Amino acid sequence: MSKVIGTSVNRKDGRAKVTGNATYAAEHQIPGLMYGYLVTATIANGRIRSMDIETAKRSPGVLAIFTHRNVPKIFKPANDWQASKISESRLPLSDDRIYYAGQIIGLVVADTLERARDAANLVQVECETQPPLIDTNKASYINQKDYEFQKGQLTKDNFATVVAGAAATLEATYTTEVELHSPLEPHAIIAHWHNADSVTIYEPTQWVVISQRTYADLLGIPREKVRVVTPYIGGSFGGKIFPWPHAILCTAVAREINRPLKVVVSRRQMTTNTGHRASTEQILRLAATSKSKLMAIEHIVKNATSTVENFVEPCTSIPPVMYSAPNLRLQQDLAVLNVPTPTYLRAPGENPGMWALESAMDELAWTLQIDPVQLRLLNETQAHQKTNLPFSAKYFAECLRVGAEQFGWSQRPKQPRAMTRNGLQIGWGMAAASFPCYRRAGTAKVRLLSDGTAHVLTAGNDIGTGTYTIVAMTAAEALGLPVEKVRVELGDSIMPDGGLAGGSSMAGSLMPAVNQACQDLLKQAKAKTATEAIAMLRQSGRAAIEVTASTTPNDKDKKFTFYSWGAHFCEVSVDEEIGRLQVTRWLSVINVGRILNAKTAASQIRGSVIMGIGQALMEECHFDPASGYPVVYDLATYHIPTHADIPRIEVVFVGEPDLNANSMGARGVGEIGITGVAAAIANAIYHATGKRLRSLPFTPDKLITQ
Repeated sequence: MSKVIGTSVNRKDGRAKVTGNATYAAEHQIPGLMYGYLVTATIANGRIRSMDIETAKRSPGVLAIFTHRNVPKIFKPANDWQASKISESRLPLSDDRIYYAGQIIGLVVADTLERARDAANLVQVECETQPPLIDTNKASYINQKDYEFQKGQLTKDNFATVVAGAAATLEATYTTEVELHSPLEPHAIIAHWHNADSVTIYEPTQWVVISQRTYADLLGIPREKVRVVTPYIGGSFGGKIFPWPHAILCTAVAREINRPLKVVVSRRQMTTNTGHRASTEQILRLAATSKSKLMAIEHIVKNATSTVENFVEPCTSIPPVMYSAPNLRLQQDLAVLNVPTPTYLRAPGENPGMWALESAMDELAWTLQIDPVQLRLLNETQAHQKTNLPFSAKYFAECLRVGAEQFGWSQRPKQPRAMTRNGLQIGWGMAAASFPCYRRAGTAKVRLLSDGTAHVLTAGNDIGTGTYTIVAMTAAEALGLPVEKVRVELGDSIMPDGGLAGGSSMAGSLMPAVNQACQDLLKQAKAKTATEAIAMLRQSGRAAIEVTASTTPNDKDKKFTFYSWGAHFCEVSVDEEIGRLQVTRWLSVINVGRILNAKTAASQIRGSVIMGIGQALMEECHFDPASGYPVVYDLATYHIPTHADIPRIEVVFVGEPDLNANSMGARGVGEIGITGVAAAIANAIYHATGKRLRSLPFTPDKLITQ
């Protein structure tokens, strides 16, 4: 049997995407399709006094206009991860209140997109306006007790007492700004009702089956009457897990007008209606002995959320899994503002949490006059400090050592401002990377046909991470078939539940189910390989043999905690006269268990690093303090990296299969690569210039020599 897993295989869906044959949500052609355009609030806090829709209703092609006065019936869902969930707890158009600028206050339906948009601009709205609360410094805070933790003698306000006699201490505040997801494919939905209680929904969703359950709850119909179709997603990064208000409204209105309806969220509307990464302020206090052993870690986090949803950016998840300390204290608070609702964005919590902790560890290393790599090696923890469970497999130290050797870290000058090149300051920096290994139940159906091909079917989907390909590779190796002989169908709720394409969980959850289904198929056929089974099918005259299998996390969950590990090393150049920063060299060493597809796995790490460089150098979204509206509103005003900003990114994988995690030994690879990236760059900037930056992004004004 030829080995497929671990080799480099081109994407199964690549040709369809580059040739335009991949059909995305908004591209489905349905007879009689109507178009909806959102009417949004221009204030951030207040109440609608009146809405004049008469002129808009008389516009050519307009079929209907919906506001809070005539919104179709929508039911409250369970709003629970395990049952059904929406991204914003408040249902759309549920009252006349306005909680943030850009909030949906109406929907215009017309026979073309252009007519719907023009009519939407004719809707006249009068509001009772109240001053919006935008500034986190003026906000009231809600303490999140579920995220608090204390270990040892450390309590609130006694840090100095606990660490008395420490050789070195550090207290610093690190901040991050709002980040936008900026996927290539905008949020869009088509709702097509077949009768009063049966609907097909075309929408880019990362969790097909939960979306199906959620829409069933929202619409008050049985789950089996809802079909969700999403074979392709043009980028998501966490923003397309649960339905947003525009999608909920579209499905309800489509039933009301008895016509298929499409709603596409514009780029400007996406800045307010489809989530973002919350801004954070993080206070870190560290103390260490003369032998560079940590005595205490205190991590206090504040993140901004909206007035309609308490969304936590759980940065405090990081210290308990990274570095051992006899005293540990975590605190997480929410600032409630008149801003749009935040949501998950690649490595939520871990990304900003690692930015702060890994920056602080570098600062502590300089104070102790110890190599930053050595400081991490001396203090790594072998167990999760909140659960006391050991890690299922850990190669963090190997990531550090391999990275240091391959980058040439030993040649790094031991003082800042020691390297120049062509009149520019040069610096080297490093930081750790870490992300949980989430594993969920997964189900797949495998069908072997007498023509020598195999089909794999599952509602699990591909958000661009390469799921089509690794599903095919898993089946090919298990059955003994060439990869090109395996056809994969994803992203349809009529197929078995494949789980969530998020939290880096798809590979570790779905691939064991695919492998198990293949093994069960061969067992049922009483064959060792697919070739033997196909011969049996042809002899018997049968067209196919089909098996469905499910796998769930096993009892080892109670014995281990599951994480992935990594280390980033980078070089930067800084032109202090004009504040120009460039990342000129990058190495990431990553441990994620067994690598399923070497090509797409490395690509995922590179994509994560690129996003991290964007976060570090340029990405930020501010809200106008007067109107509450974002001051960026499209891909021209919100800056993301281009080729000129990115160096060659070298990726190295280390470690062994993690068979404690699942039968494939694989952990997810989509998110770990972004954690620690911003910190590595900040640490390199300090080495280059002697200037410590604690606020993201590192824009030119922060780098110019004063």
